[in-house]
Parts: sequence; C-alpha cells; structure tokens
Amino acid sequence: MLPKYLSESVFTMFLILLFAIPSGCKNTDPEPPVAEKKPVELTIHEHTRVDDYYWLRERENPEVIRYLESENDYTDHMLSHTEKLQEDLYNEIIGRIQQTDESVPYFDNGYYYYTRYEEGKEFPIHCRKKESLAGREEIMLDVNVMAEGHSYYNVSGLNVSHDNRILAFGIDSVGRRKYSLRFKDLETGEFLPDVITGTNGYVAWANDSRTVFYTVQNEVTLRSEKVFRHNLGNDPDQRDLVFYEEDETYRAGVFTTKSKEYIMIVSSSTLSAEYRYIDAGNATGSFEVFHPRESDMRYSVDHHGDKFYILTNWDAQNFRLMETPVAATGKNNWKELIPHRSDVLLSGIEIFNDHLVLSERKNGLRQLYVHDWNSGTGNYLEFPEEVYTAGISVNRDFDSDLLRFSYSSLTTPNSVFDFNMKTGERILLKQDEVLGDFDPDNYQARRLYAPAGDGTKIPVSLVYRKGLEMDGSNPLLLYGYGSYGASIDPRFSSVRLSLLDRGFIYAIAHIRGGQELGRYWYEEGKLLNKMNTFTDFNDCARHLIESNYTSPENLFAQGGSAGGLLIGAAINMNPGLYRGVIAAVPFVDVVTTMLDDSIPLTTGEYDEWGNPNEPEYYHYMLSYSPYDQVRKQDYPAMLVTTGLHDSQVQYWEPAKWVAKLRQYKTDDNPLLLHTNMEAGHGGAAGRYQRYREIAMEYAFIIDLAGKD
Repeated sequence: MLPKYLSESVFTMFLILLFAIPSGCKNTDPEPPVAEKKPVELTIHEHTRVDDYYWLRERENPEVIRYLESENDYTDHMLSHTEKLQEDLYNEIIGRIQQTDESVPYFDNGYYYYTRYEEGKEFPIHCRKKESLAGREEIMLDVNVMAEGHSYYNVSGLNVSHDNRILAFGIDSVGRRKYSLRFKDLETGEFLPDVITGTNGYVAWANDSRTVFYTVQNEVTLRSEKVFRHNLGNDPDQRDLVFYEEDETYRAGVFTTKSKEYIMIVSSSTLSAEYRYIDAGNATGSFEVFHPRESDMRYSVDHHGDKFYILTNWDAQNFRLMETPVAATGKNNWKELIPHRSDVLLSGIEIFNDHLVLSERKNGLRQLYVHDWNSGTGNYLEFPEEVYTAGISVNRDFDSDLLRFSYSSLTTPNSVFDFNMKTGERILLKQDEVLGDFDPDNYQARRLYAPAGDGTKIPVSLVYRKGLEMDGSNPLLLYGYGSYGASIDPRFSSVRLSLLDRGFIYAIAHIRGGQELGRYWYEEGKLLNKMNTFTDFNDCARHLIESNYTSPENLFAQGGSAGGLLIGAAINMNPGLYRGVIAAVPFVDVVTTMLDDSIPLTTGEYDEWGNPNEPEYYHYMLSYSPYDQVRKQDYPAMLVTTGLHDSQVQYWEPAKWVAKLRQYKTDDNPLLLHTNMEAGHGGAAGRYQRYREIAMEYAFIIDLAGKD
C-alpha cells in the first residue's frame, strides 16, 4: 500500500529516479569551477583576439590560487570513486620496484661511482669506492637527509674535481629548475661556504681543482646566458664573467671534454651552434672561438690526443663526422671521417684509443657501430628484437676495450652491458629486476606503419599481453610527442604493466617532428610544417581503429609538454576519435606565449615554432594553437595536469585552456585540472611520489574503460 501522501504516478517516478541514478553519479556531483571572465584584447598584425582568462597569469594573485585549489578540489571529488583503484595502482607500481637497489658502478680517475636506494626512502644516495669495488664505501651525498623539511627537492650535476676531493652539485628546492651550486669537501665531509644561486646546476672543473666555470640564468626568462669563473673560497659576488650570450635566441653552457684537457663553452640555438675553448690547465686563460656560428649549421666537439672531433650537419642533413688538428679548428681544416648518409642519422659518438663507436638511427631504431681505428673495419652490434632501443652509457676511460651500453625494449627491462670491442664478447652486468610475477614472454611487441594523409608511413610501436583478441574492443593508450627532434624510443616500463595486465594495448606514434627517421623527419614537423605532427597522430589513431586494435569508444591518448600541445591540437581537429585524453603540463597557449619574450624558452624557440611577430608565422601558429582553436563541440573526457612552479610550460597555459574548454564544450564528459602546488615541469621529485600522480592518471582512463 502506498503512503497517503504519494500518488501512484509520483511513486513510480520516485522508483525510476532511485534505481536509474547510481550513487556518486554525475547528478550528485558539484558544479565544476568557473573562472571569471576578464576580457583582454590582444592585437598584433591588425588582428585582435579577446582573451577572457589572461588574468590567470597573475601567480601572486590570491584569486588565482583559490581558483587552482578549487579545480584540485573538484578533481579530487570527481575521482573520489577511484580512490581504492588509485591506491591499488600505486601499490602495484611500487611493488614491482626493487626498493633496495644500486646502479652499475663506473670507473673514473681512481674511483668507482654509483648511486643506490634504500627501501622506503624517496631519494638517492650517491657513493664511491676507491680503486676496488671491495673497498670501503664513501657516501658523497645522502639526498634523503638533505631533503628533510622540503616538499620538493632535487639534486643534479654531481661533478668531482680532478684531485678527487671536492664535489660540486646543484640544488633545486622549488621545482623551477633554478639551481644553487654547492660544494662539499669529500675528505672532511664539510660543505664549503661557497653558494652560487641562479645557475643550471652544472660546473666544469679546471685542472687546478680550485676553479670552476658555470652558467647563470636570466632572472626573468631563465635563459642560460652568462658563463662565470669562480675560485673556491672567494666571494661568489666577485666572480669573473668570461662569456655573455647576448642573442636571446641562444643558450649558453659549459663542460669539460672527455679527455679533461679542454673546457668548452657552447652557445646554441635550434639551428646553429658555436663553441669556445681553453686549455683546462690554464684556468685564467681567454676562450677562443672554435668556429664562428653560421646560420643553419650545427656542430658539436669532443677531443682526443692531438685532434678535435666534430659532429656536424654542414652539407650533411643527417650529420657527418669530421676531425681537425687542435691547432687549426676552423672548418676549412676539417677532414671527413664518416660521410653523410641519407638513410642514417648520425646522432652521437664515443671515442676510445683503439675504437670509435657511432650511435645512429635507421628505420626508426637506434643502432651502435664499432669502428676499429687500426684496421679501418667495423661492425654493428646485433639486437634480438623487432622493437628496441640501445644507447651508449658511461665510458670515461679512453684506454678501455670495453664499451658500456644499455639496452631495453617494450618487453625487456633496462639492461646494462659491457661489450669487448676486441673479442666481441658481450657481458650482461645488470638487468632491472621487476618484482612479482612478471614474465616477458607474456607480452608481445611489434612495429606497424600507419598511412598519413599525404601517403607518408608513420611508424607505430605496440605492446600488449599475448592472447589479446584484436576485435576492436580493446582499450588502447596512444602516446605521442613530436617536437624538437626528440625521438620517443620504445623502451620498457614496469609502471605500464598495470595497464597491459588490465587488457590495454600501449602504442607510441613516432610522428613527424621527432627524429626517428632522420633529420628530415624533424624538418617535416616544425615551423610551417607543424600541422603534420597533429595530423600524423590522428592518422595513427585511425589506423589502429581500422586495424581492429581498438575503437573510438576505447581509444585514449596521452602527451606531455609539447606532447600536450599535440593532444590539444589533435582533439580540436578530431575529438570523436578518442574516449579520453591525458594532457600533462601542456603547451597549449602557443601564440600568446611565443609573443611574450619574458617567458622562459620563448626566444630560443623561434626556430622551432616560428616568430609570431612575423605575420606568416603568427597566422599559422594561430591555426593550430589549442587554446585559440577551442570551439563549440563535444570533447573527450580530459585530465589536464600542471605544476605551479613550472618553468618550461607556465601553469596558466593549462589553467586557461581548461577554463575556456568549460565555456565552450558541448558534452557532459569530465574535464579535470590537477595542479601540483609544490612542483614544476617534471612533477614530484621523490622516487615514489611521482607514482601517486601516475596512479591518478591511470585510474582516470581505466575507470573510463570500465576496467578495474
């Protein structure tokens, strides 16, 4: 019998609502945050854009902080039903890690150096042993102790003086990649009073073991622009300026050659480079130009014996190797050793007394070639898998016949080998251990090629658990980057197993803008060819759907930084391809950022994106800039992440993007913004802290895919 106050029709409606709306569903969720619109007109080339959310740039404005915190609260609420899943994922991820672990030691100047971790601790312990691995361990830095009381802490650039006594290193306790240089006396254990702020965290030692050279960043743009000389014990404010890079499109750096005989200052832009050098034994000397900078000519320099070795794209799109006497460094004296090849990118070298090792790229894969100086012959190292990555590791000793290299694939954990270049013997020194029931034979990796709209074949690397039926029902996460010539190598990730074991396929789109297929692959995805990067990614997505690996209802996409630009542009162009996307620290406000030369990276990237002060580049960039191209349409579910102290992509870019998407999108899919209020571009600094954020990202797409 019904209560007297309920009619049958009302009661029927009550039952429908009661059982049709599950607990925690969208109907009970709070309204998403709405950023106040404060229109600002931005005019250039007689074209005016209205930016409603320009005010979110005001980092010190309490209203901005409140808005970011409200977005965090909203994200926490919308993902609250995945809390157990996030915790399970986090425990899975760290449960595969060998918590008490150490790196393979390398030998340098009488000491074996290595890094180790202790169970449950977030930060590394940097150590060394004198002459023998059986010797007494000397802890140079225990970063766990140093990081106490800090919400963010990062140590980089460890570099020991030539007399083995003084350790130089950089500290960033904010996450903005502004490092303070510190020095530690390894004999007494005392930190020296010398503290140098505003650096990139690296030094080059002179042979006297008392003089260091380092770069200082511009306080506003963070561009490394000045190189100073400092003598330990002197007042850092009395430092000696030895080089100032006035061109705002260049960045400066300083390093010591492998031979430790020369100190090099490098000044480089996207398309050009210039080196200066002094004898490391003459710390007070004046730097000489190795070869003057030329437009569209890059080169890098190393040294051995009476020669310098130069890797250059001078009349060689994919680079070639040259040599020149130390007394005649101009390019008119360069002699070719390894010629240019149209199908092989020469990306690096390692010099030994009896051998030269080349790091190359061919057909999208890295390969290592060992050349014998004496016989003039050589051979490639063979690798057993279809999809892999290999690279030269730490090789400090010219006299060694052993090449230290690393190897990994989508199914093989990172492995460190010594290869005897005389005998051909290959010794596995260490393979990262994956705890639990991991078996590489349970997974399948392969390479396929997706046709782009212009007929170009785009490589795609795939990994999935064996036995998966390719019937279009599989959830698939497609990852891409596609900028700066950065190649995304198919390497192993134990973290990724949490997706693969839930039935996901993981794919990497090796799109134009990277360098997987040579320098031309990069040239085809930059400046006025940038649109290829975004259409390539969507074409890869379509090919995976057409090949029955997945479907639009099950396809997810992920990219970070410039890869976040990729995600933003791809979904503006074709949002219906994707069920959900993750955009990490995304570079999405392209035009406004590239018009602001006070922002870090802007002026140095005109050769990557174009200078919008020129009308042709302005209008082209505007045509793909994700923030500017937001429109009234349905978008996939989105999780956007950023860091308040990010120096690479300022937090306000993703914040503005999300605010504008909320204004325009016509769907009910979740749109979430998560700001790490204590970190920068790289996210959390600790060994385990970063996995909390990954667990959140994975939970987001696993939940959308209906997995658990």
